[in-house]
Amino acid sequence: MNLYTLTSDLHGEMSLNAREERFIQDIEKALGSEFCHKGQHYEDYGHGDDVIYVRTGGTEGSFKAVFAEDGSPRIPGGKTVRLLTSGQSNSLAASMEILSYLHQHDIPGQIVHGSADEIVRALKESTATTSGSLRKKLRKNRLLEGKKMGIIGNPSDWLISSDVDPAKAREMLGVELIDIEMSELLREIETVSGEEIQAAIGKARLKDLNTAKYGKPISAESFSKSIAVYSALRKIADRYGLSGLTIRCFDLLGTIGNTGCMALAILNSEGIVGTCEGDVPAMLSMAVAKAATTRSSFQVNLSKAEGDRLLFAHCTVPLDIIDDYCYDTHFESGIGVAVHGEFAPGAATIIKIGSELGECVIEDVEIEKNQYENNLCRTQIIVKAKGLRDYMLTEPLGNHHVIIPGHHTEELVKAITH
Repeated sequence: MNLYTLTSDLHGEMSLNAREERFIQDIEKALGSEFCHKGQHYEDYGHGDDVIYVRTGGTEGSFKAVFAEDGSPRIPGGKTVRLLTSGQSNSLAASMEILSYLHQHDIPGQIVHGSADEIVRALKESTATTSGSLRKKLRKNRLLEGKKMGIIGNPSDWLISSDVDPAKAREMLGVELIDIEMSELLREIETVSGEEIQAAIGKARLKDLNTAKYGKPISAESFSKSIAVYSALRKIADRYGLSGLTIRCFDLLGTIGNTGCMALAILNSEGIVGTCEGDVPAMLSMAVAKAATTRSSFQVNLSKAEGDRLLFAHCTVPLDIIDDYCYDTHFESGIGVAVHGEFAPGAATIIKIGSELGECVIEDVEIEKNQYENNLCRTQIIVKAKGLRDYMLTEPLGNHHVIIPGHHTEELVKAITH
């Protein structure tokens, strides 16, 4: 069985060769044989018994570069694309985005996830199933009538199944999407004064800086820069009259050596919807949730799915929906300032509007507990959600989903679905 890999340069923790990973060794032991390790050399893909190990997040663009050089995906051999995932480094989240992209082009795909024994059974069966039972039809509801939402710096390259047609967004939701250059944000960041930073910290009633549990130590300068990002985004939101925005935040790593995690945590708590990575469907999902329920919501990656228990994580979370928090570094880069938030256990709702604005998923779930480990984004919650695993692994509406505290399925279904 041939094992190909996809690994992002952002994930330094994955520097080992895949054959040296305990995860892969356990699968080989259960399989009774070793993989033929192909690495990232796809020249002969499609001519054998092939599996793609999606080792990290941020690899969706690499998948597209391999299989869709001319813009349309072509899979050699015409077989089901099998995406092997682990429970760390946003492997599963990236696979969900890839699977959604494949389905948009009517190409069969399969996410292989679970224990070593479960993975081996799935690999030997080699069949792709689809769920779709949780999807609901989105109606023209214009719930965001008259609102403007900004897209700062375009969607991240790995969001390959998350393009939204602005005209369709205006037709279905009544919202105007405005493109804003990243250079405008960078100019604003450089002009933020120390007085503005201190005023923003006081207004948001932020906690004092703590020692980071993971990554590099957080300096006072780094903390101030993260607040400068907030101040700059707030000015842009006021300038354009935005009720929400999404930012291509990973570009900030190389330009200012920081992230947008703190900025989005504050903006969301102030009522301005904000999402990471230029994810427009997630932004619209959060905006719809806000309009229908008045609650802020948590943009999440799915990291692990074991039965009815799903582990979700991200490096930013609205400060107004958590009981407590501390500062840490950004997971993928180990720098900047991210947020580890603690949720109260209890009722919650998961929602996602698909990029084509024709379908959505809305389900009541339960937050069971928080966790705090090094191999995932900093805010981590375990959610009990019966039946949701099948949807996530077979026919997800892209990667990021949105979690709202409280049960709101009834009001959301009434507000936006047929």
